[in-house]
Amino acid sequence: MNSIPWQDKPENCKDVMWRYNANPIIDRYAIPTSNSIFNSAVVPFGDGYAGVFRCDNKAVQMNIFAGFSKDGVNWDIEHQPISFAPGNTQMIDSDYKYDPRVTFIEDRYWITWCNGYHGPTIGIGYTFDFKEFYQCENAFLPFNRNGVLFPRKINGKYAMLSRPSDNGHTPFGDIYISYSPDMKYWGEHRCVMKVTPFEDSAWQCTKIGAGPVPILTDEGWLLFYHGVINTCNGFRYSVGAALLDENEPDKVKYRTQPYLLGPAEPYELTGDVPNVVFPCAALHSHEEDKLALYYGAADTVTAMAFGHISEIVRFIKENSL
Repeated sequence: MNSIPWQDKPENCKDVMWRYNANPIIDRYAIPTSNSIFNSAVVPFGDGYAGVFRCDNKAVQMNIFAGFSKDGVNWDIEHQPISFAPGNTQMIDSDYKYDPRVTFIEDRYWITWCNGYHGPTIGIGYTFDFKEFYQCENAFLPFNRNGVLFPRKINGKYAMLSRPSDNGHTPFGDIYISYSPDMKYWGEHRCVMKVTPFEDSAWQCTKIGAGPVPILTDEGWLLFYHGVINTCNGFRYSVGAALLDENEPDKVKYRTQPYLLGPAEPYELTGDVPNVVFPCAALHSHEEDKLALYYGAADTVTAMAFGHISEIVRFIKENSL
């Protein structure tokens, strides 16, 4: 197994998660055409890592690009967007692609993203080698965002979290789960988590959405998610976490009342969309009790934070709504 990126907790840090001291790890101009590179996904691959990156160009057209890294920190991102061939469908129309997630299931790497098809919906594709990519049927009708697959079948079916939305900058949103026998037809939709009352936990009172691919622990599925509050200065995005039942993941066992990571550093407070910390990927090692979280900062750059899995799980249980 690859040794995941890591940096020990600073002595003066009192939080359960801490930022990489060389953030951001990917600059907005890391490829010649980019205006911003953020909200991206990475997985172990070969003797290093591969990823799918959201790169908005200087016309602010949204697309996803493949990238590779030996250490998970220093990335070489392709200069051209991913070109998809037909997978389980000939209908691969797309007006835009953004906010990808990636996970390995059975024999291939599955990619989900927000896909433009008469509004935002959940696109699905796969690759075996991050060189050739295949696009499948969209999972849902518009409008939907934050499609996140579980890394294995649950009760014999593929499972995906999503956040039904509208065609704009959604001022609402709860997390749902859906199931599929074949990665083409999706149903059995169930509500997982709703926004919180303002007085109970205001940072997640406007909308929430699944972040990285869930991680199975002894306490259930560890799910990082973003929560949003609508302030007098606009939306503010922070990171929380929940523990879902292993076999019935629509059941929330615990959920953080305080956030784990909120916008505080200059690269999170200032950018194309200020005050945003948006998690999309996490590398983990149960053997070493380590986790590296990748997140988009201010819709402009990509940053990283760290934590011990056991401490994060304990924090969720001890600080649950």
